[in-house]
Amino acid sequence: MKIVHVNDIVYGYATGDPSARGGAERYGWYLMRALAAAGWTVTIGVRGALPVGEERTVDGVRFLGIGSKKTFLSDWYRFLKSEKPDWCFWQCADYLWGPAAQIAQWLGVRTAFSSMHDIHVQLRNALTKRGNLWPLYAWGLHRSDIIFVQHDDQRHCLPTRWQQKAYPLPGIVCLPDSIMPHSERNEAVVWVAVIRPGKRPDLLIEIARRLPTIRFIVGGAPSLSHWDADRIEDIMTQLRSLPNVDYRGHVAPDESLKLIGRASLLLSTSDGEGFPSVFLEAWAAGTPVVSLQIDPDHKIRNGDLGKVTATVEGTVEAVSSLMTSSGCRQDMGMRARQHVEEIHSAATAVRAFETAVARVSASRTTGVMQPDNRC
Repeated sequence: MKIVHVNDIVYGYATGDPSARGGAERYGWYLMRALAAAGWTVTIGVRGALPVGEERTVDGVRFLGIGSKKTFLSDWYRFLKSEKPDWCFWQCADYLWGPAAQIAQWLGVRTAFSSMHDIHVQLRNALTKRGNLWPLYAWGLHRSDIIFVQHDDQRHCLPTRWQQKAYPLPGIVCLPDSIMPHSERNEAVVWVAVIRPGKRPDLLIEIARRLPTIRFIVGGAPSLSHWDADRIEDIMTQLRSLPNVDYRGHVAPDESLKLIGRASLLLSTSDGEGFPSVFLEAWAAGTPVVSLQIDPDHKIRNGDLGKVTATVEGTVEAVSSLMTSSGCRQDMGMRARQHVEEIHSAATAVRAFETAVARVSASRTTGVMQPDNRC
């Protein structure tokens, strides 16, 4: 089978670019690399980082320069026509997915869309830019042969007529060879994210203020497109002024993993996510997660992989309690590590991907969509 994808940031992750950021793109790289290792022919179109026609292969994945950012649809058409893939893969809500999926259908290429945030299944609110063009995005989902979701709630939020083509696709995390015992960790709480409204850095600041004796390490640069200048300046001034906050700015992906692996806890203050890749990275490192709101499929609560707190007061209490017991954190961390070993390996994701592909292929043959009973 041959599959194509288009994403410059995926190329950045593949080539070790320290400026690469974005959980969806990191996952896109892990998945494409896993499919290549499983025998798929994988080509990723690159629009800015490679000149047109230039190629580079990393871990079995072929990257190809396909054109400028200003002529996407014509470049997409030429890319699909020249590569002749069986499947194309698309991540995240974008109005361009509508015409892109239609072009793929015209050329006989099957389409797989991957939801990477809960808002991506809320059609009228899915687009952060050009929101009035959401019908084009919805048209793309209608045309998609497969809609991959991160957890059950995303599937249930889709229109009923599309739920039969929605399949769960677990995130992939790379497991470190060893994990640091909590008795040897740095007694710090780490917060790693792009600093933008949905990540709620204001709540991070409030929590850090209420816990002056606990050290917080914060990694992440502000997203200038999501804030007005005064609000950015206010958030950054507060972060830098708190004596118990060590603000590192943007951290490279490898450095982020090191921070998480040495920390006692990972803190999430987000009020909207999908299935955060940083949760998987924390669990792989044996680091429990304290989350105000986000708990996909109730994995934290049901698996005792950390704490879900709902309020700032609850977060302060949970962090205070866990920071006094390295033994409790160690037990949570071991359960978290076992969970990702079993559920979030490359082999598990490839198996889920290929199961969906096989069911769609079977439905094309029989004319009957095969039900997905795993959700």
